[in-house]
Amino acid sequence: MRKVYGARMGASWQHESSSRPARCTTASLDLTHQYLPGMSVIAIGGEIDRTTSPQLADYVQRVRRPGDHVVFDLTELGFMDSSGLHVLLVSAQQAAADGVRVHLAAAQGAPARLLQITNVGAHLPVYVTVEQAITAVLTATRTH
Repeated sequence: MRKVYGARMGASWQHESSSRPARCTTASLDLTHQYLPGMSVIAIGGEIDRTTSPQLADYVQRVRRPGDHVVFDLTELGFMDSSGLHVLLVSAQQAAADGVRVHLAAAQGAPARLLQITNVGAHLPVYVTVEQAITAVLTATRTH
């Protein structure tokens, strides 16, 4: 069984078996994670703004395994402001300190536009699909 830590105020946790993602849900933010070989895949749904970005940062800190690449699945993310982008970039710095990377996948709509206008792709790998990001991580971990 995967260890899932207690919730912060305003969030509810659902503990599930290791074959299924663990989930943290607030009114406008839904977070799940899954461990794959050499990576932590964190799916973000809903909205990331100044009120929810601290919950995202806390969640990433608790579920990211040191030495794992991080794939952020943005498929269900409807909105992200600069505070959410800041969390992703800080996560990338922390991952780099461990010798791994953050990979962004499947951004659509406003979040995709934010990544584009801020030129995040010059600093972090951005993929059209989650599958492409996972394949890239698996390929990178096999060559090291």
